[in-house]
Amino acid sequence: MQKLQSQGVHHITLVGANRQTSIDFWEGVLGMPFIFEQPNLDKASESHLYFDPGDGRLITVFTDESRSPVKRRTPTDTGCVHHIAFSVSRVTFLQAVARLDERAIKHSGVKDRGFMDSIYFEDPLGLLIELASYRFEPPAGFTHADVLIAAHKIRVARGDYNIAEMHLADAIQALVERSRETLSENRAAKNPY
Repeated sequence: MQKLQSQGVHHITLVGANRQTSIDFWEGVLGMPFIFEQPNLDKASESHLYFDPGDGRLITVFTDESRSPVKRRTPTDTGCVHHIAFSVSRVTFLQAVARLDERAIKHSGVKDRGFMDSIYFEDPLGLLIELASYRFEPPAGFTHADVLIAAHKIRVARGDYNIAEMHLADAIQALVERSRETLSENRAAKNPY
């Protein structure tokens, strides 16, 4: 047997209500450009809307003008989607509470996740949406996942409960030390004062 190796999320497709509700939320609230539309090729009564979440990948929504928004939380039973998280820059994250409040969108407020900050709210159809902002930038040539796996290993070795900022800083330092050469004989921390 061989794996079917994934290389990233291609797209996520959601079942929406009417067309305008989807456009107003995905583009009008989350700023995702509405890039194209075509019929749902498997169900002629539906349209298929495509949005760019900011990285060139796709969020798509099946819409039908006969469906109205259902304003209740989507199921969280086993096998169901709990929430979808979208990355936002720190400056956008710092404005998120005020921007949700001006639309009277109920939200969780800022949640400390140790390695990131999050805000949760529901879309017009009850799907839980997370806005997530990392507290760190990976060193050149590395991804957020590279830093997180290194931070996890450091956290576990120290017996700490969850990844915290100190684990991230130490992980970033370790990745840089492993990937960048130096002419110094000793790279240990020093106090030159």
